[in-house]
Amino acid sequence: MSEQPQKVRERGRPRQFDVDAALDLAILVFREKGYYNASISDLSKGMQLASGSIYKAFHDKRNLFLQAFERYTSLRMKSLRQRLAQQPDGRSGIAELLRFYLESASDAEGRRGCLVVGSAIELQQFDAGLAEQVHVALQRNQLTIQHLIEKGQQDGSVNPQHDAEALTNMLLCLVLGMRVAGKIKDIAEGELLIATVHRMLD
Repeated sequence: MSEQPQKVRERGRPRQFDVDAALDLAILVFREKGYYNASISDLSKGMQLASGSIYKAFHDKRNLFLQAFERYTSLRMKSLRQRLAQQPDGRSGIAELLRFYLESASDAEGRRGCLVVGSAIELQQFDAGLAEQVHVALQRNQLTIQHLIEKGQQDGSVNPQHDAEALTNMLLCLVLGMRVAGKIKDIAEGELLIATVHRMLD
């Protein structure tokens, strides 16, 4: 009776895993700890991967962060755009945008923090390359708000006498502030906040 050949695992062969799923787990680590405080050990535990597998797939922590940041911002923007596309006018779009950020700042999701806001504060002085990626994401958010205000002024749902740039800057500060506040505690009376903004658009 001949022996059955045994399967031999190739030495040095990298572990196969779903890159997007691994990035989603890395995003959680970076959101909770920040870029500099997230060690490879933290990422290995959070991503459920050996550190060697992380290095083979992403080369270093900086490249891992860049890929995680790109995935985080692209997924959030896609989700927001889908919600905004269902709104009949600019004013309704602004209200939906505020609800989107309020939901992001609530409960466990809020406690994890925003990768964009947290990174804007952390990376500004220490890594110009990473800071530029954060700046691009913030500009994208600003343009989304500006588009909604201008759309509202064109369709009559937002008072055209308002300074669109000033309104844009105010709303950007508001939504970024929501993410900072959500890291500490839930934002109460969210609909009241939206109603207050609505009155400002008259």
